[in-house]
Amino acid sequence: MVEILVTLFILSVGLLGVASLQFVSAFSNADALHRSQAVQVAQQFSERLRAVATPSITGTGLVVDNQYFVDDVYNFATLTCDSDALPHECFCLAMPASIPNCQQNQCTTTQFALFDAYEVSCAVTSAAPNLSISLTCSDNNVLDVDSCSAGSRQQIIVAWPVENWQNQQRVLNTECNANKDIPHDCVTLDLTL
Repeated sequence: MVEILVTLFILSVGLLGVASLQFVSAFSNADALHRSQAVQVAQQFSERLRAVATPSITGTGLVVDNQYFVDDVYNFATLTCDSDALPHECFCLAMPASIPNCQQNQCTTTQFALFDAYEVSCAVTSAAPNLSISLTCSDNNVLDVDSCSAGSRQQIIVAWPVENWQNQQRVLNTECNANKDIPHDCVTLDLTL
């Protein structure tokens, strides 16, 4: 009888270890999935920026419309949803009236920037509902009319919230957590046109 109890104890300790391993594996897989989706979205956005870039009037190189660098155009910041649905269901299944439809109409560069930001936001939320995207610029010439002058470093950041597990604290990247209330991880892509 004692041998059976010892065997059951050893077996239960082993099963607890396997269950813990499954939990850690699921957690790591979810983080890896977010990271790979974020890399894909950031790369697609950088290709979109290269496609719409035009030659600069004031310098040598390419620039994109200033509207790309307005924070409110990303992640549906100016749109509201009447239901509790996920952002993708709320905004991407049907195009909101406030977004210019550049697939069917001729658009100005500013309208196309709004449309492009909307489509990128839809791509982010279709990959995972808790991903968010932003585009910033370290402008090398603040005296010209461009928000991001030719040759300036642009940075695409795709971020998502993270959790600590097993009482292990994450080392947080400051670029990922600027103006965030909860810890985030991110993928950054630097681009110079």
